[in-house]
Amino acid sequence: MFAVTGAILFIIYHLILLYIGWNGWVWLRTLWSGRRSIRYVYILVLMLLAYSFFIGRWLDGNVIITLIGAYWLALFYFSLMVLPLANLTVFLSRFTRVPRAQAEKWMGWVAIGAVAVLFALGLFNAYIPVVRSYEITIPKKVEGKQELRIAMASDMHFGILSGSNHAKRLVENINALKPDLVLFPGDIMDDDIEPFLGKNIPQLLQQIEAPVYASLGNHDRMHGRLLEALESTGMEVLYDEAVVVDDRFTLIGRKDRRDRGRLELPQLAKQADPSKPVILLDHQPYDFDIAQQNGIDLLVAGHTHRGQIAPGFLFTGRMYENDWGYLQKGSLHTVVSSGYGFWGTPVRMGTRSEIVQIIVKFQS
Repeated sequence: MFAVTGAILFIIYHLILLYIGWNGWVWLRTLWSGRRSIRYVYILVLMLLAYSFFIGRWLDGNVIITLIGAYWLALFYFSLMVLPLANLTVFLSRFTRVPRAQAEKWMGWVAIGAVAVLFALGLFNAYIPVVRSYEITIPKKVEGKQELRIAMASDMHFGILSGSNHAKRLVENINALKPDLVLFPGDIMDDDIEPFLGKNIPQLLQQIEAPVYASLGNHDRMHGRLLEALESTGMEVLYDEAVVVDDRFTLIGRKDRRDRGRLELPQLAKQADPSKPVILLDHQPYDFDIAQQNGIDLLVAGHTHRGQIAPGFLFTGRMYENDWGYLQKGSLHTVVSSGYGFWGTPVRMGTRSEIVQIIVKFQS
């Protein structure tokens, strides 16, 4: 099944590549007609771009190839958005007095401008976060303060693309919210720990002015080194563990769904006092029914990115009961973030980099 799906995607990718490449060549001929050497250079550059993302994943940690591959994915996506409209415009120019070569030349420039604008918008959506706030009530009594202010961020994917500046923005935005508690439900780094450490991300996260609790996600590999780096900052990583905070509520952090030996949620829930609020960090937003049946009051998750690039949200909306935002299911409150970072390419369309603020009110 996976082989068939892979083969289909391989064919589709190369058909789209052929379409983009043909359009590029038609436009280049209006600028440099008659130079055969340009054709060979163009084909070579196009092939290098086409496979740069895959080579970058293979050469794990190669900064230049990774960056080229990441930006190529954005160019590929935006070209697919713009070129059909450009082709339609050139076709309609047949019914005007504008020469076809002139129409192709100027529509090429317009297409490049449109791609540049979309690319800038995608970068803005990815690197400039927004704060989204939710207010919920948990009908359980706690001692002391009857309100809990939580800042939550998921899927930072810190590494080559989401680097130290993006980490600084995260810390500044979280501290500005003045939370009582910070939750990171997974994908703190992006597969490779070397850029994560090399860019001093742990030291930057140490500047958060509130207690930080985290669980790990499917991209948080090299668990031993990562756990050591995170815990050196004072962060508490809950790896299939439960902890009581201030004798007021219980936090449970699960291993990622793909990790071996992950405990079943009922086993973890037994460690919590059901008369007090129970908050669960689970990277992938599954098993809402099980969480509700086992006394979980608030579940925070990420993973979906809400598709990251439109129309990806159409697929994540079908895959997950809650792929983004707030959903209440009986006594269970769920909040799923579209993520603070990004994967593959540093652009977002139809989604936005976000930090989530959750104001929890308890029964007085």
